[in-house]
Amino acid sequence: MPRSETRDYIQLHLVVLAWGLTAILGKLIVLAPVDVVIGRTLLAALGFGALARLMGERPLISRRRMLGMLGVGVVLGLHWVLFFWSARLATASVCLAAMPTAMLWCSLIEPVIDGSRRWRVSELVVGVVMVGAVWLIYEFEFRYWLGFSVAIGAAVLAAFFAVFSKQQVAGDTHWSVIGFHQMTGACLAALIARPFLEKAPLPALPDAWSALWLGVLALVCTVAAYAGFMDVLRRVSVFTVNVVYNMEPVYGILLAALVFGRAEFMSGGFYLGAGIIIAVVLGLPWLRRWVEK
Repeated sequence: MPRSETRDYIQLHLVVLAWGLTAILGKLIVLAPVDVVIGRTLLAALGFGALARLMGERPLISRRRMLGMLGVGVVLGLHWVLFFWSARLATASVCLAAMPTAMLWCSLIEPVIDGSRRWRVSELVVGVVMVGAVWLIYEFEFRYWLGFSVAIGAAVLAAFFAVFSKQQVAGDTHWSVIGFHQMTGACLAALIARPFLEKAPLPALPDAWSALWLGVLALVCTVAAYAGFMDVLRRVSVFTVNVVYNMEPVYGILLAALVFGRAEFMSGGFYLGAGIIIAVVLGLPWLRRWVEK
C-alpha cells in the first residue's frame, strides 16, 4: 500500500477511535447528559465557526438552507442526549453495542425519505440477524434493558441524522459551515429540552476535570474528528470508510474496559450478541456484493 494511502488509512482509524471515546468521556464528565450535549455542541459550534472563518467560508447562507441544517442539528442533539443518557443508565459498552444498528435503521429509513432506491434483500436479512443479536443482549443482560433501549433510540435518531446530512453534504456548502449550523441546532435543542429533563432551566457549570473532558469531547472528538473525516473522504473509497467506521464499537468497548475495568465487564451472552451485530455490520458490504451478483 503506498505511503499516502497508509497515512489516509491511519487517519481514518484515528477519527473512528476518537468517536469511540465519546461514551467514555460522557461517563467521566460529572454533568447531566443534556448538559454534556449543551457544552459539547456550544464549543463545537464555536470551533466550526472559527474554522469557517480561517478557510474563508461565510457562515451566512440562505434562510431555507440554514433552517434545514438547524433542523438536522436538532435531530443530532436529541441523539446525543439519548446516547449519553444510555451510558449513564447502563455502561459505555452496552451503549456502544447498540450503535451499529444505526446502519440497519438507515437502510430502512432512506428509501422512505428520499425514494432513491428500494429496500434490499440483503439488508432485510441482516435486519433479522440483528434482531436476534439484540434479543441475546436483552436475554443475558436484562438488568441493563432500559439503558440498551435508550441506546437503540439513539441509534434510530443517528440513522435519521445520517440520511438528512447526506442530502446536505451533497450540496456546495462547505463542511465547516454545515457543522456550524448543525451544532447550533443541536445546542438549541438541548437547551429547550433541558427544563423538561432536569429541575433547573439553566445548565450546570462543570468542575475543572469535567471542563477538561468536555473540551476534549467537543474539540477532539467532534470538530477535529469531523474535519479529519471530511478530509480523508476526498481520497478514500466509501466502501473503506464504511468498514472502518463500523469499528467504532470495537474500539469503544475495548477502551471502556481499559478505563473503567471490571465495571465494564459483561456476560458471555452480551459479547456474543454484540459480536454478531459488529460482524454483520462489517460483513454487510460483502453480502450486498454477493446478492447483487
